[in-house]
Amino acid sequence: MENTLDQRVKTTKSQKWVLASTSIGQLLESMDVSFISFAMSSIIVGLNISAGAAGMLSTVTTFGSLLGGIIFGLLADRFGRVKILTYTIFIFAISTASIMFAQNFITFLILRFCVGLGTGGEYGTGVAMICESFKKKELGKSVSFTTIGGQIGSMLAALLSALVIPLFGWRALFLVGIIPIFFAFVIRRHLKESEEFVDTMKRPDRPKVSIKKLFATPKLAYQTVALIVMVIVQIAGYYGLINWLPSIMQKKLGLSVSGSALWTIVTICGMSLGMFAFGNVLDKLGPRKAFGIFLLVSAIAVYGVTLAFNGFTLLLAATILGFFSDGMYGGYGTVISRLYPTEIRSTANNFIIGVSRSIGGFSPAIIGLIMENHSLWVVMGMLSILYLISFCSMMSIPSFKELAKTK
Repeated sequence: MENTLDQRVKTTKSQKWVLASTSIGQLLESMDVSFISFAMSSIIVGLNISAGAAGMLSTVTTFGSLLGGIIFGLLADRFGRVKILTYTIFIFAISTASIMFAQNFITFLILRFCVGLGTGGEYGTGVAMICESFKKKELGKSVSFTTIGGQIGSMLAALLSALVIPLFGWRALFLVGIIPIFFAFVIRRHLKESEEFVDTMKRPDRPKVSIKKLFATPKLAYQTVALIVMVIVQIAGYYGLINWLPSIMQKKLGLSVSGSALWTIVTICGMSLGMFAFGNVLDKLGPRKAFGIFLLVSAIAVYGVTLAFNGFTLLLAATILGFFSDGMYGGYGTVISRLYPTEIRSTANNFIIGVSRSIGGFSPAIIGLIMENHSLWVVMGMLSILYLISFCSMMSIPSFKELAKTK
């Protein structure tokens, strides 16, 4: 009885460290990545580039994220999650800080690509650790804490941009990106690999880690592709709005950088509430019903931004949209981790997320180009169609029904 109680306490302590480290990791990663959205207007002027080129600064990060996700996903399944998470956070922190010294557009692009390399392995590997540390009925809620950590990182980026840019310029903002290194060193020291992963590593018949495992059968291949389609829509909507929302607010309402940052913080609070709500709905109703509700509401909610006529209505519309469209973000990691076995769990998460980011990451550049020639109605109409496509893809995945039965 005593041993059982000790083990329970030890496991609970381990779970807390997993949640704390992955949440803080997401917070710091999101903070570094989000700096560019709040500095976008200043960067356009400082580097003398077009809106389309500015959008590419975000898009190129997703290409690095694809490569980093594939590489670090395979390495995490082969050598361990903790070690790889430590390396990735060092990469994106140093790359972000180096942007301060970028003197031209090409150098900026290269550094943003390196930021993507680091962030590519962070989310999927962290989610895999969570899913190996908690019961299935707790996964949605547990992963939601990690994704909320990412939103807090975006809010920190907004606050820092409002304070730093007016006083020291946009370059100084990126220097703050070095901070994650110090937190990563402390946090990662307290992490240990899950028993599930250690047992898998010790198996004499453990299969080799390979991306081919994600396409081993026609059913598995379709599942992987359908999940990629869903995450592409998620990434397109999230990065498209989070990168351009501050600029939209500045242009439509004439807000300053600090003013748009404040409004964006409130919007992100709506996203965080949505993530928490979605995690609980996912655990109680299963992925099919949870995604179905949030996707259909998102397809309608996007039009609210176009109907806004003052600051309050725009804030309300953006908050509602953020609640439903971005609330689903953590659910993908939860579903992917349950649909693929331990030996390729990190690979599956990082590959699917990475490929989706590389395609969905075009949205900032595409939205930038569309906004130069078309109205906001056209942009939101396209996003609405994407959410409906994601809904159809979700409904066509047979395994979603099975997950509902085994929750």
